[in-house]
Amino acid sequence: MNSGPVNLVAIGGGTGLATLLRGVKQYVTPGRSWQIDHLSAIVTVTDEGGSSGVLRKELSMLPPGDVRNCIVALAEEEQLLSRLFNYRFEEDSALKGHSLGNLLIAALTDIMGGFDQAILAASEVLAIRGSIYPSTLSLVTLRAICEDGSIVLGETAISGEGASRSDRIGHSRIRRLELDPGDAEPVAEAIDAIENAGMIVIGPGSLYTSVLPNLLIRRIADALRSTSAVRVYVCNVMTQPGETDGYAAEDHLEAILDHAGPVVDWIVVNDCTPSRSTLDAYADQQQFPVAFDLDKIRRMGVAAFPGRIISEGNYLRHDANALAETLARLWAHKRALRQSD
Repeated sequence: MNSGPVNLVAIGGGTGLATLLRGVKQYVTPGRSWQIDHLSAIVTVTDEGGSSGVLRKELSMLPPGDVRNCIVALAEEEQLLSRLFNYRFEEDSALKGHSLGNLLIAALTDIMGGFDQAILAASEVLAIRGSIYPSTLSLVTLRAICEDGSIVLGETAISGEGASRSDRIGHSRIRRLELDPGDAEPVAEAIDAIENAGMIVIGPGSLYTSVLPNLLIRRIADALRSTSAVRVYVCNVMTQPGETDGYAAEDHLEAILDHAGPVVDWIVVNDCTPSRSTLDAYADQQQFPVAFDLDKIRRMGVAAFPGRIISEGNYLRHDANALAETLARLWAHKRALRQSD
């Protein structure tokens, strides 16, 4: 399958973005069936939990955790770096809870004089296969307006990270998500990457805390609406308590379109049914497969591209290689459609 070269931009955060990068980086190597000329990642910076949250509060710096995951995913020696960068200090240490990678990025931020320069320095030292940009250099906070009129402040409160099930559903369905401050400017290189992209992949990841925060930056949304690139949203496989209870794929898509306008041409959805044991384990946590209705998606002006994109283990995740192969097929399919016009 010769699907042609492309500049690919991935937008998101959390483990979902790192999974995507881990899969597509293999196509940066010349001679592959699908050639990625340049790979860029635009990463959300609204994390407030764990080590990232502590460093954000104590050092007034952007949270490094999602960027750290992307650096590891794009590194040549991923296995060793993953162990090193994700190493967490013991609970009885003064550094308890911190990952070594987060501390290294914090140190580089101070040495290099900025978070963006720290990322660039780490990327050069580790010879990563691509470029990583924070979506903004502003210290931004998420604000969710719920259907019952209540307001939830901060990424941790919105996602309910580390909370019990009852606490995670403490707020009603989210009606609107905002950034504070609302006029945060994007990193210039992120806009350049979008303008020069052939394919832009949004997600996978938590809808309200990994995906949408990037699209709330006005100039990023503007660039996505005006680009001629193929714009793809990779939908989550399972619902997330507190964020997307009861959501089908078209509900995810509707939230994106409501917040950012027409920024999606294709939506990748999982059409592989997990095992019964996995479904039962997730059902105990009130999490269920994200269903999809092809007709409803089509009426929203978006084309669906189903694929077998999951892997099962202790958790149900997107499979990095399967997802990358699905995107390669989508790119080839889109090129074939253009040639037949």
